[in-house]
This record gives sequence, structure tokens and C-alpha cells, in this order.
Amino acid sequence: ADVAYLRSVLPSNTDDAFFDYLATLDASEVTVTAIPEGSVVFARVPFLQVKGPLLVVQLLETTLLCLVNYASLVATNAARFRLLAGPDMKLMEMGLRRAQGPDGALSASKYSYIGGFDCTSNILAGKLYGIPVRGTIAHSFVMSFRSLEEVQPRELPPRAGGDPVDLAALAVSWLQRVCDLLQTPPGKANQGELAAFVSYAVTFPCDFQGLLDTYCVRRSGLPNFCAVALALHQLGYQAIGVRLDSGDLAQQSKEIRRVFRTCEAHFQVPWFGTIPIAVSNDISEQSLEEFRREGGSEIDMIGIGTNLVTCPLQPSLGCVYKLVEVNGSPCLKLTEDEEKMTIPGMKTIYRLYDAAGHPFMDLMALEEEPSPSAGQELGIRVLGRLGETTKVIPSTVEPLHRTYFRDGQVCEPLPSLPEVRTHAQVSLNLLSPAHRQLHEPQPYPV
Repeated sequence: ADVAYLRSVLPSNTDDAFFDYLATLDASEVTVTAIPEGSVVFARVPFLQVKGPLLVVQLLETTLLCLVNYASLVATNAARFRLLAGPDMKLMEMGLRRAQGPDGALSASKYSYIGGFDCTSNILAGKLYGIPVRGTIAHSFVMSFRSLEEVQPRELPPRAGGDPVDLAALAVSWLQRVCDLLQTPPGKANQGELAAFVSYAVTFPCDFQGLLDTYCVRRSGLPNFCAVALALHQLGYQAIGVRLDSGDLAQQSKEIRRVFRTCEAHFQVPWFGTIPIAVSNDISEQSLEEFRREGGSEIDMIGIGTNLVTCPLQPSLGCVYKLVEVNGSPCLKLTEDEEKMTIPGMKTIYRLYDAAGHPFMDLMALEEEPSPSAGQELGIRVLGRLGETTKVIPSTVEPLHRTYFRDGQVCEPLPSLPEVRTHAQVSLNLLSPAHRQLHEPQPYPV
């Protein structure tokens, strides 16, 4: 069917022998070597090399670039967010609604997980790839309730067993006590919001969470959440968190934490002060930097969507696929733009490490050149400064390329998604702080 389609779109005088040849194509003569998935790769370093019949490897160009460009871009973007957030912050990918279609959304979920995110709101990605899934209560759910009379069912049995209790009535009694403690008028708490929280709590008593900013955090969302959480506690259950989606997120997190600790002390509920606080609302790299500058925020989890999956700071990665050798003869593309000049010949790639265990240089050598050794003095020329020779002595030398595909078969075991994610974090952590910093990093020589 593919050959028939090509006949219909190519010129009518195309030689029939060409179509006969296409029908016989297979990958048995193709070899693919690559730097392992999840590795840090620097500019100008070939992270994938393809050998085979010229026509076959030319046909692979667009497919391979499509597969690696967006994936690498999203993983890199996610890694930047992880570096800014620090190792302990929980990061949730929630960009499904803003992604570039369903394929882009699934790729974004998968590769943001590799880049260091902890979970995704994309349930299909969880099903297909085994990524942990998380979500939070929605504004539309809260707004769909008007009064406590709409809550059905409203009774919840204690966790330890016993007769069901009217959770709505219990929450109302707790709301009065919470408002007295916080010196907030109970009449300012939205009854529809309270009904939504009660309904959610009856359905998910072990996973109750609150979205606090549908109406007013201080006068409504926060006291309503505390009332329902304390009512659940009376029945033996424990709330799992709250989310903020507007306003000064860092400042509000501090105020919410103070209220939680006040309730913990006053009502003697030992876990209340540590209820996790999640935030969302067009979080960007700048947002994370502001959280850090402000200091002392009480945010435990960050949900990032648009600025993660659409990569607005760099919408495309720009990987290229260039011919470097034909029938043993090196090929060189000459151009007035030096950045677009190719480096001829099939290469082997080495990563050189210093005595502290940090990579300090990537070395490209022709395949036929002898491999460098640890402790050996090497004469090298750095890209961008080819007129001068520099001497380096690596403490450790690591060959980067592995052969993954040969004779029509995958020949290297492919790692699982969690293994790739772990490798990505290890690769980033090996970089020296000077190379890893996001603003004005020290250039990494190749």
C-alpha cells in the first residue's frame, strides 16, 4: 500500500525498478549507535549515529528527528524545573489541556517524568507508561454545589467501624469552632463550597483534599476545608492536602500553614500542621525563582502545565541529521554560518572526568583513532577555538555510544522508564555546579 501511494504522488515517468527496490527494503544492514537515553548531551555532540545503505538511512532522517527533538526538549525543560525546585519538592505535570494535541500530551507526560517530575494528571499516560498519577479537586466541582441539601449521600461510618454519622452536620458544627478560632464570620464561608467539600469527603474519606480559592481563601476556602478535615479526623480519617490556584502563592502558603498549626495546637490534632500544600497557576521558571527569593514558603507540591509542555522559552530543540561519511570517504558541509558546518567522519564519543568525578569535556575522535585512557595526556582542539591545541589529562574516560540496533534487531536491552528517569537525575547530578547552573553557566567544552 505504501509503494502504491508513492506511485500516485511521484512523477509518472519514475522508473519501475525504483518501486521494485522500495518493496524489498529492510533494516538488516542498518546499525544504530547512541548515547543512552537519559544522558546529558551537549551541543555539537552526535548523540545518535546511523550506518547503512544511503537510501535507507536517508529515509530514516525525518522519523528519527521527530522522535528525539520534542522528547529531548521536554525532558530538558522538565530537568530545568527540577533543578530550580530542588530535590525535595514534589512536581506534578498537568499540561494535558494545553499540549500540542494528544500525541504531544502523551510525549510531554512521558518525557517530563524522565526529566524529574514525580507524577502526571494524564491518566492515559499513567496507564500506558506506568507514571504515577495524581490530581486535585476542580473549581467546576466546587461551583456545582449551592447548599448542603444537595449532598447525597451525606453519612459516613467511622473508620474504626460503627454507625454512620451525618458528615454535613458534623462539618457545620466544626465550622463554627474554626471560625471562632480564626475570628472569621461563619456567614462569609460559602455554603456551596462547604457542600462540595463534604460530598468529596464522603466519597473519598481517605483522600480528602481541598481547592481553597474558588471564592475566598481566607474567609471561605480555608475555614471550610478545616471544618471538613476536622470532622473527618473525629471519625478517624486524615485529609491529604490543599491546592491554591491564584494570588500570591508563596505568601498564601505561609498564611495557610499558620492556620493549620493553630488548629493543630488548639484542637490537638497532631498531623494537622503538616497537611501538604500544592500550588498551580501558570507556574514558570520565573515563578520558582521568585519562590526561592521570597524564602520560607510552605509549598510542598507544584503543578506545572503550560510552561512545561509547550516549552515557551525554547519552542524547538533543533537537532539535525547530517551526512558525515559515504563509502569510507568523510563528508564536510561548508557554509558561511560556522555553526552549521559539519564535522566529517564517523566518530566515537568519550566523556572525560576530573578527579572530583565531574565531567569536564566531551571528546570526539574518529572511529579508527585509539581510545584515550585515564591519566593519559591528550592533545585536543576545542570547538570554537580550533586554532589552538590544549593538553588535558582525564582522571576517568567513559565511552558514551552504545550499539542498540544491528542486523535488523535491537541488540542492547532497553531500560525501563523509571531506569531512564534515574539515569537522567544521576547524569545531571554529576555535572559540576558551574555547568549545571541555569543562568550564565560555564561553557562545557567539546
